[in-house]
Amino acid sequence: MIRIIANPEILERKPVIEGTRISVEHVLGLLANGMTNGDIIADYPDLTEESIRAVLGYAALACGM
Repeated sequence: MIRIIANPEILERKPVIEGTRISVEHVLGLLANGMTNGDIIADYPDLTEESIRAVLGYAALACGM
């Protein structure tokens, strides 16, 4: 299971995908700019479909959905 974490020693506590320094905000920005999951994974091979789903789930919870 992929987790989203916020650690004060990683990106000043911005939520990131566990095991990476890739922030939720960054992945959401890539998606908002039209990149597909495949495009993102090609550019960031540490990411998976599951990690992108975790980002989207985190964003939905943060928005109160």
